[in-house]
Amino acid sequence: MLARMRALSMGLVMVGLFGCASQGALPPAPIVPTAQDYSYIIGPGDSLNIMVWRNPELSMSVPVRPDGKISAPLIDEMSVQGKNSVEIARDIEKQLSKYVRDPVVTVIVTGFVGPYSEQIRVVGEAAKPQFLPYKQKMTLLDVMIAVGGLTDFASGNSATILRSSEGNKQYSVRLKDLIKRGDVSANVEMRPGDILIIPQSFF
Repeated sequence: MLARMRALSMGLVMVGLFGCASQGALPPAPIVPTAQDYSYIIGPGDSLNIMVWRNPELSMSVPVRPDGKISAPLIDEMSVQGKNSVEIARDIEKQLSKYVRDPVVTVIVTGFVGPYSEQIRVVGEAAKPQFLPYKQKMTLLDVMIAVGGLTDFASGNSATILRSSEGNKQYSVRLKDLIKRGDVSANVEMRPGDILIIPQSFF
């Protein structure tokens, strides 16, 4: 897994470097993204707390399986990946209505991973390259704190964000100014599915 992450990291770093060379200077990442509304989407690895009013025997905590489905009392399996908690609660109510009169269901997410398409990925010269579950209003600084900052070999001000929500558009970000110099103007909001690419400094 680690070797695979490093290979992906190097590949994306090279893509970022050649992209910069061929396209010239990239535009800076927007400080406030255009889309502000966000509803958390369930993905494999999440944990759900299902509460059925007046039916404690049907209430339980369940994990979302790798195939994006859950199993619960009176429900053999149900696909929940790509839905929010309210949509899942309504789906469970429909299933339970075959056995229970007027079921009222509440679903609370207790463990957050999210679908792969919405995770934030950090590759290259971060202290701990990894993926992170997206959270509303998550900023570049939040991401860098989570990955432990930059390595000694990072070219922080040459970093880029690959934004899948905008057709893989690339933006430049100034990580060195943000982390080393405390320049808050270099802090930007992240979007679901962003890939932060931190290249290595060659001098």
